[in-house]
Amino acid sequence: MPSGRDAPRIDRAPAENPVLPSLSPDALFTALAALGIDYRYGGRSPATGFDCSGLVAHVYRDAFGITIPAQTGAQSRLGKPIELPHIETGDLVFYNTLGQPNTHVGIYIGDNRFIHAPRTGAAVRIESMRSTYWKTRFNGARRLVF
Repeated sequence: MPSGRDAPRIDRAPAENPVLPSLSPDALFTALAALGIDYRYGGRSPATGFDCSGLVAHVYRDAFGITIPAQTGAQSRLGKPIELPHIETGDLVFYNTLGQPNTHVGIYIGDNRFIHAPRTGAAVRIESMRSTYWKTRFNGARRLVF
């Protein structure tokens, strides 16, 4: 992980369990409550809309009291990498949607599905990781550990 000025900043409230191996019911509710909210580049709240990394940051802030960067590249350096067969609900999933790695992020919600804010003109939605589009663009998954 980068150090100094290039390191992603993580602020967190004290927590009893510093490891977040799976999405809690509260976090899942927070993520699902965002369904249908319009995409907005740089968006970080339900009131103004979300981009992909803003949605992820919102869920972790509201559900766990943890502030993570709202940039996909920075999020892709957090936690530890997880092999696809070991992915769990709450892990972050990263995709190459702009011709370079880790340009899109979503939250795995189980059953080979993830929730994300896809693009301008669309809204937060759930998609299958098994679709040809997402399967061919998958870059990896990470589990946030604090």
